[in-house]
Amino acid sequence: MNLSSSRAKSAAQLLSLGLFVLAASLPLPAQITESGTISDAPIEVQITRPATPQTIPTSVFGSFLEPIGKSTYGGLWADVLENPSFEGGLWSAGNVANMLRARPELERASQLGIPLPWEPLDQAQGNRYLPVWGDAANSSRSLLIMSLPDKEVGVRQRVYLPVHRELTYTGSVWLKHVRGPAQVTVSLRARNHEGRVLATQNLDASATKWTKYTFRLALTQGQVAPLEPVDFVIALKDDARVEVDQASLMPADNIDGMDPDEIAMARDLHSPLIRFGGNFTSAYDWRDGIGPRDKRIGRLNVSWGIPEYNTFGTDEFLEFCKLIHAEPQIALNLGTDTPAQAAAWVQYVNQHWADHKGGLLWELGNELWGDFQVGYPTLGRVAAVTREVSEAVRKVDPHARLIATGADEDHFHDWNAAQLTNPPGTFDYLSTHFVVNDAVQMHNSTAEFRTMASLALPIGLGKQMHAIHDQIQQSPHRDHVKTAFTEWLMISRSRTGLNFTNMGGALFAGGFLNMIVRDSGIVPISDMTGIMEFGGIWKKRGQVYGAPAYWVLREYANAQPRTLLNVKSNSPEYTVTHGVNRLPEITDVPYLDVTAAESEGGKSLVLFCVNRHLTRSLTASFDLANLGVKGTSAKVTTLAADSILAENDEEDPNRVKPVTRTDPVHGAFTHKFPNASVTVIEIPMQ
Repeated sequence: MNLSSSRAKSAAQLLSLGLFVLAASLPLPAQITESGTISDAPIEVQITRPATPQTIPTSVFGSFLEPIGKSTYGGLWADVLENPSFEGGLWSAGNVANMLRARPELERASQLGIPLPWEPLDQAQGNRYLPVWGDAANSSRSLLIMSLPDKEVGVRQRVYLPVHRELTYTGSVWLKHVRGPAQVTVSLRARNHEGRVLATQNLDASATKWTKYTFRLALTQGQVAPLEPVDFVIALKDDARVEVDQASLMPADNIDGMDPDEIAMARDLHSPLIRFGGNFTSAYDWRDGIGPRDKRIGRLNVSWGIPEYNTFGTDEFLEFCKLIHAEPQIALNLGTDTPAQAAAWVQYVNQHWADHKGGLLWELGNELWGDFQVGYPTLGRVAAVTREVSEAVRKVDPHARLIATGADEDHFHDWNAAQLTNPPGTFDYLSTHFVVNDAVQMHNSTAEFRTMASLALPIGLGKQMHAIHDQIQQSPHRDHVKTAFTEWLMISRSRTGLNFTNMGGALFAGGFLNMIVRDSGIVPISDMTGIMEFGGIWKKRGQVYGAPAYWVLREYANAQPRTLLNVKSNSPEYTVTHGVNRLPEITDVPYLDVTAAESEGGKSLVLFCVNRHLTRSLTASFDLANLGVKGTSAKVTTLAADSILAENDEEDPNRVKPVTRTDPVHGAFTHKFPNASVTVIEIPMQ
């Protein structure tokens, strides 16, 4: 049924038929058409073993780290200071404008020559600051602070401390004495109350050459409330003058410079692969991020217009992977680096990782088809550029597994065809990405329609995965190249539908992972965007929490599915017409999406279940007779919320979180799935 044939019917009649229909004035018909009415009778689901077993690689539960937003600096990296080396030009004009709009007090600081986001201790003292170029402990400039007789002059920065977990903070600062008394004070003070000193230490900074001074600031319980900002202050008095550079302030419980809460949540994710890549890749010089941290040069991350301090570089990324028991998957720079520089990075990593034998996954660039990539190759050049870097990498690591840049599902053919002209062996995988918003083909669409169209996307993506694979199979790379889905993310620009931060984003994640597990024979690698921020782990005002999608990936990975099982279901389905722009026509979308597997060693039956229906719970009866299930109880873990728009945040970090219970099993198994929910069921097989 389409919209034009039903305009005369009442809204009540339309809803009774299970349709989400847009207004009649729209230029194109758009609808969700159901395959039949949804009854109260249980959906019948039959699980059987396939004739040929298919192993599910753990690599389908990978994740993705890129220095964007606060994912690295201000997130995983535990240092609470921004712009620690007092540089200029670390933010794009747009980001500076946004910063000043959010924090207008920084405009006066900038007028005084103080680099963002530092502020004067007392702006009424006027101009007692001078940027000094060409004389710095780090990067290109330092800041001269000139105190007044009998008055304290200094700089401060608003910081949020994880006082719910740690009260002691360690730090360092590079100082160069210019004149006057040698004492420099570092302290934590109540925000905008310079006289309320919470913790302090005096430094005897008498050296006239750049010298590093360390300090320790200890708060007492209750001095600072969780989520409350304080000021970190560097100050001097009695007409002293000192140049300041490269400061650091970390909670004492940091783990090799990283946030222990984020490390714990990342480890519990059990993500076996962590991709280090993204748009920043095409302008990133890995050599900036090695060597002594104090001497690493901060630069502009030109892709996102934010600072790249380089304190979290290759060594830190590898240590992060070790801490969470994951393997690195690094994207090489095919925008501004040479093949020799790419190969040198591979050598460096191999020398610092595990058994030093290589064989890691390496991506040959990131989204090279986009003109937003710095130094992007054209369609006519991409195959040659890929081959040149591949050859350089193979010379230093013959066992390296290479992922060439493929195009997205809705425009892959010509780009992938060019890549497939390379000789067999040039690469082992072609990448694909799907970072999509919920814009649909017509104006004035309802939020309900956009939501249902977005929830259908994983089904459409599954069909496109087979189209990509078919193209590979028709090339000389047949049976030697598979697809690596190295970025995926759902965005609602209006925040009225599925977004990576809300329960709707978790529903999308569940549907996507169900598709990937089913198609893991041709798509054995998948990296959710991202392990930090986006669908992963967030930190705001010192509080760490997971987005709802984090919990989905975590529950799926922890269930350890290893052997795919067949699923036959009579779930009601729907079809999308004129839906999300990039995949507007999608058919046969099950309301109850079930993927089944046996766990490691055949210990458990694992059922991944997504109820896409926004308002109705669905009951399903599972026929397990062919599996020899011996367990008498099932572990049932459900993620649901009172709305698909529900989000976790720093004030309510556990609003959307899985709930686990035990249900009885009597040969067959019946369960009622809440509306708009993701459920993982584990039933012992032995």
